[in-house]
Amino acid sequence: MEVYRLINKKHPIELSGIGAARFGARWNSKGIEIVYTAQSRALAMAEVAVHLTLATLPSSFLMVTIQIPDDIDVIDCNQKKLEIGWNDFPENNTTQSIGDQFIQKKEYCVMKVPSAVVKGDFNYLLNPYHPDFKRIKITHHENFPFDKRILNKK
Repeated sequence: MEVYRLINKKHPIELSGIGAARFGARWNSKGIEIVYTAQSRALAMAEVAVHLTLATLPSSFLMVTIQIPDDIDVIDCNQKKLEIGWNDFPENNTTQSIGDQFIQKKEYCVMKVPSAVVKGDFNYLLNPYHPDFKRIKITHHENFPFDKRILNKK
């Protein structure tokens, strides 16, 4: 399976959960390393764009293509069991607890979760502590300039 990640060029081109651990996010608490990826390039862009303004729009992004071997099991976070408001912003600790448990149990390397930004699309969380994580590879990266019209707020 191919998944995607949009990263700023100022960061190394690697799969690391250090950035997510630094601040915490929807599916992880501060201090918990996890790698966020998206099912498509468009979703990867949307997931980043919701945090930017035209004034803060960097011009130095890379779209990274990641290959997850087909024999790595993916656990599906059952969206129907999520509490109402799971997709609110700022994030709540219910979804963070789900992601934290996924990382700490080390039972699965990949978890499919619903996108809070694009209803019906999915993100894939990678567990850097699972033994299969080393088999997941970056296969391609290319410059990804944001079209400024995306953030044009007239």
